[in-house]
Amino acid sequence: MPSFPQDQFDELTTSPERVGAHRAPRRRGRGWIRFAWAALATGVLVVVGLVAISLVDPNFRLLPEASGPAPTSAAPTDPAAGVDPVTDPGTVDPALELSLTILNGTATADLQDVAGDQLEGIGWPVVSRANASVDTEETTVIYYRTADFEGIALGIAEQLGTETVQLSDAYQGSPVTVVLGADYAPPAG
Repeated sequence: MPSFPQDQFDELTTSPERVGAHRAPRRRGRGWIRFAWAALATGVLVVVGLVAISLVDPNFRLLPEASGPAPTSAAPTDPAAGVDPVTDPGTVDPALELSLTILNGTATADLQDVAGDQLEGIGWPVVSRANASVDTEETTVIYYRTADFEGIALGIAEQLGTETVQLSDAYQGSPVTVVLGADYAPPAG
């Protein structure tokens, strides 16, 4: 067997000294630091995602709405206040992008479909029909989002046989939302 000259690597030391950073013992708590960075990155990604969704979908809400409407105007609008009811959907300005939502606030099943069919038969653009969050509404109320829709709300109230309209931003789905109450009388036939 050949013999090689001795060098510094052939001499083994008996001391436990380690040389180089890769041989140093790991510091305590490094696992927690990695976990904290991962949790921070996850939180940032979730917040950015929620902001992006809220920018893309204006109907997105992080927290649900309260069970009942929160009207911005507590008193119903007086029909004699100088605003004429609009009863012909053909006279509505297309720039308003009118759409109606019908919500059934009673325990009577499918009442929103009856009222929706009634309004669609006249020509109103009903885009959504659903049950309200409560089924104990006594009075049918037509909520409108801005003053531009007040005449339309008055006209719809007249056609549904009710007098209660309210300016409210509680319903964001459509500019005009009809919440049917126990006083709604479906058309005969």
